[in-house]
Amino acid sequence: MTSFFRRALWAAAIVATAASTASAQESTNRVNTITDWNVFVEENPKECWGVSKPKETVNSRDGKPVSVRRGDILLFVTFRPGKPGEVSFTGGYPFAAGSTVKVEVGGQTFELFTDGEWAWPGDDGALLAALKAGADAVITARSGKGTQTKDTFSLRGFTAAMEDAGKRCK
Repeated sequence: MTSFFRRALWAAAIVATAASTASAQESTNRVNTITDWNVFVEENPKECWGVSKPKETVNSRDGKPVSVRRGDILLFVTFRPGKPGEVSFTGGYPFAAGSTVKVEVGGQTFELFTDGEWAWPGDDGALLAALKAGADAVITARSGKGTQTKDTFSLRGFTAAMEDAGKRCK
């Protein structure tokens, strides 16, 4: 699974830094862009994912805005043949040890457990349902250096992108 996330992060980093139009030079495995979400497919092993970068990012320490350097900030949903979608988030930094990441969607709050720079929910199905019904997702977390982060992801195109990715990995 680690190799998948490295490939996914590489491909998504291209998305995060590239203009909105797709070209063969940006990525060879991006197969679709639906509003604010991109769909990628890897053939061996077969894996498909939707990914987006935040529309807004706020970093603070002791309640005051701070400028920090972060790596790629990405929200993923990964599909494998015969399996439901799996949500993951990378905040672009190692999360504080023992901390949780919170995702707020449409008045609901979900907690994600962390491992290094990655976070996952305990219940993918409930979070996926909320993401499909929501307009945006606000993800808050704390870095190992004590920086509080708040990333807002648009969910425009989310449902269509997830349906596309899921169909490609049946």
